Amino acid sequence: MKVTPTAIADVLVIEPRVFGDARGFFMESFNQQAFNEVTGTCLDFVQDNHSRSSRGVLRGLHYQLDPHAQGKLVRVTSGAVFDVAVDIRQGSGTFGKWVGVELTAENHKQLWIPPGFAHGFVVLSETADFLYKTTAYYAPQSDRGILWNDPQIGIRWPDLGMEFVLSDKDTRQPLLKDAEVFAAR
Repeated sequence: MKVTPTAIADVLVIEPRVFGDARGFFMESFNQQAFNEVTGTCLDFVQDNHSRSSRGVLRGLHYQLDPHAQGKLVRVTSGAVFDVAVDIRQGSGTFGKWVGVELTAENHKQLWIPPGFAHGFVVLSETADFLYKTTAYYAPQSDRGILWNDPQIGIRWPDLGMEFVLSDKDTRQPLLKDAEVFAAR
């Protein structure tokens, strides 16, 4: 597998080896031992999630606070998304900074988003199937979010020539300056 650091050192783009021929392709989409080696972690994944969304749907920016903080390994199995991770670890040298990566069914890229980051994505294709593994179970009492277009963060979402489609919950999230975030460590 190929691992590429992003502008935020702890967020990694992971590209599995893909073996293709006239029949199609094969890839090992996840291997715990290899993942632990490339990330320098020893985390177990406990839950897999799958969403399908239409073009222009924006989900995020979501995270869970301690003691239920989630690391996420995300990928797309159909379509394309622009995927974003925002550092919300107070005291971090990259607090409030973001990175974005295009994930597609064709490029097979995955993004590792450690605990301490908010996460979101917008669908670029007609539809997209988005899969992610989490290191903690969903815990409603720890569920938090930040407004997707917070000017302090300044995410440069792709211009799709249309209004993004958001849930009511995502339109009412607080700004980063008002959000509960991860305490300095």
